[in-house]
Amino acid sequence: MNERERRWRLILGKDDAQDAKEDGQGNSANGSSDDLSGGDQVLDDALESLYGDDGNLDDAAPEISRWLETVRDQFSQPVVQVMQRDLVDRSNLRKLIRSPELLADLEPDLEMATQLLSLKRHIPEKARVAAREYVAKIVRDIQERLEYPLQAAIQGSLNRASRARRPRHKEINWHRTIHKNLKHYQPSHKTIVAEQLVGYGKQQQSLKDIILCIDQSGSMAKSAIYASIFGAVMASLSSLSTKLIAFSTAIVDLTAQLQDPVGALFGMQLRGGTNIDRALAYCESLVTRPTDTILFLITDLFEGGNAESMLARISQLHASGVQVIVLLALNDDGAPRFNRDHAAEVASYGVPAFACTPDQFPELIAAAIADRDINMWAASEGIVTAPRN
Repeated sequence: MNERERRWRLILGKDDAQDAKEDGQGNSANGSSDDLSGGDQVLDDALESLYGDDGNLDDAAPEISRWLETVRDQFSQPVVQVMQRDLVDRSNLRKLIRSPELLADLEPDLEMATQLLSLKRHIPEKARVAAREYVAKIVRDIQERLEYPLQAAIQGSLNRASRARRPRHKEINWHRTIHKNLKHYQPSHKTIVAEQLVGYGKQQQSLKDIILCIDQSGSMAKSAIYASIFGAVMASLSSLSTKLIAFSTAIVDLTAQLQDPVGALFGMQLRGGTNIDRALAYCESLVTRPTDTILFLITDLFEGGNAESMLARISQLHASGVQVIVLLALNDDGAPRFNRDHAAEVASYGVPAFACTPDQFPELIAAAIADRDINMWAASEGIVTAPRN
């Protein structure tokens, strides 16, 4: 069997390759399973178990665990993740989550984590620890990748914002002010002209209040995972006051769980039903310093409640001085599905609305803290924002 025949044999599988040979349609697949080498036979058996007509991975958890070990040895991680998803589709995830041993064997995968979270109410008691640990693996991977860029971007922006503030008389740091202005010493007057005052900065009070308001409907599941992780990182910074609100038709304030993003995720519902207007009303009640508040509304803007009231509330928050930013998605999935009419209406108020990747979010929040024009920032990043009506 030459290389071309080998590849066709592995693609078609044993039965289809044999049928093609008998019908005279597949000269390139004229080998039999006996022609496969030992390594190829292992590959073929793994593929046949999942994709073959006689696949045997429906219910047997030990068999699935052995199969997972085989595919991890034979395929790259992205391919393993695709095969895991196909396994879930074919064998019914509700059956798989009943086995803690199987959950421990699964390769960390964001798609799988979102499906687990959507079914968390159906996870039996004996498997809940394994399910949380599986989600925790994904959270740790994402947090390790994004925590430093987010902290660095925020701290840099906060430091610049702090230096730019005009301190009141009692807030002036005279030692640093004198050192900063030594070059302006006037010999004739034997004094320093302080062209720039340096303050101590705000103490015991955050420079910015951040509200993450997350649509927890099923279509926003990945965005909810990333937002919870970002919320946990921001909550660790004393210069920010961060609140995490999740909503469907009901509202869950998860601020107290910000230090535990996995706990916050398991506190969400991640199912259908959306009342953005009600969530915004709750967020409005949290605003005490409008001009120092940044509200990230993470939703596809498909309102199940009062759409007219929702739009009016966004306009009012923006007019009051709150920096409102609508993220139509916070994930790597590309162009999201969203309510284009509502997005255009929101944009007409001067409120930016666009999809953002997790890697772009640190620079986005840094730009927001620095009071930069977010639409201009988005354009510089090649992000397409919702057009105005």
